[in-house]
Amino acid sequence: MEFIDFKSQYQKYQEPIDRAISKVLTHGKFIMGPEVVELEDQLADFTGVCHCLTVASGTDSLEIALRALEIGPGDEVITVPFTWISTAEVIELVGAKTIFVDIDPKTFNMDMTQLEGAITSVTKAIIPVSLFGQIPNLEEANRIAALHDIAVIEDGAQSFGATRVGRRSGSLTTIGSTSFFPAKPFGCYGDGGALFTNDNQLGEKMRRIRTHGSERHHHHTTVGMNGRFDTVQAAILLAKWPFFMDELEKREVIGRRYSEFLDNICTVPRVDDKNSHVYGQYTIRVKNRNQVQRDLRDKGIPTAIYYPKCLHEQPVFSKLGYTLGDFPAAEAASREVLSLPIHPFLNEVDQDRVIKGLHSLLTTWSKIWHAFLLFKRLG
Repeated sequence: MEFIDFKSQYQKYQEPIDRAISKVLTHGKFIMGPEVVELEDQLADFTGVCHCLTVASGTDSLEIALRALEIGPGDEVITVPFTWISTAEVIELVGAKTIFVDIDPKTFNMDMTQLEGAITSVTKAIIPVSLFGQIPNLEEANRIAALHDIAVIEDGAQSFGATRVGRRSGSLTTIGSTSFFPAKPFGCYGDGGALFTNDNQLGEKMRRIRTHGSERHHHHTTVGMNGRFDTVQAAILLAKWPFFMDELEKREVIGRRYSEFLDNICTVPRVDDKNSHVYGQYTIRVKNRNQVQRDLRDKGIPTAIYYPKCLHEQPVFSKLGYTLGDFPAAEAASREVLSLPIHPFLNEVDQDRVIKGLHSLLTTWSKIWHAFLLFKRLG
């Protein structure tokens, strides 16, 4: 069983993917070729924004967004400590200070009730993360941000294709970003990402930053970077594009099936009524996580942990002055989360293996745990 099955996907789409790559090899426009522009038009139309620009990685997309907003030394940016390091890494890269707020334990996304209390006179942006494929309460983030005249950047690396109140991830904030890393719901065969905005000025500025700060060849108006997306990777995504919605539907079917059969033995993902969920990861919570993971591995069932340590626990962020206990919901999640195999090609036989494997382990562990509690209570 594969945790993410790249091979089956390629085998199914091999003809259009090979044809698309061959076309790029034939025309030879390997940097910013016509496929890049075509993909950007497709993605802008899909998300419903005026501007989409593809970039070299999801990490670059966030850095470009911050630089376009002219965020740097002396500024603060608010995000969550339960996410991949890129979310906070880019804040430090532009010279700003990272401010963390805790997560909602039900959705793993930013707890918006804590947001306003973290805003100061030098706060310049908020980066909520659409973790595991579900969008946070971005309308509340936007409302609070508007009161303080600050920007909201959605880190939608895991949620491309998801919706909130009928609007696509990437289209709900000042700037939206996503990643095309192979393991993402819409992944290429290398690194890649994209930015989305309805702000004309920001759209043009981000395009300049992406390409060494240039408005045109040999004319540079901004200190930029090499954040361009590879034409071959754009071609691969275009070849996969006709199948994307079908893949999202299959992900949701598998996610709902998992939840139906696992809800009585562990904590399954809770989907907000206003959301669709693309299950970039299908993530449960279990108390004895590490043992469960080992036991599942012994049964031939792969799993992954996103993320075993919060960002405020990482040595690189020790200078921020946070300590263990500052973000209890995030810390509890980091000790309990376990992601199960999920991809559009996971058949019901393998789904049943996962479900039965967890049932056999967790019901046994539950009996042991209750016996331990009873023994402790009786002395």
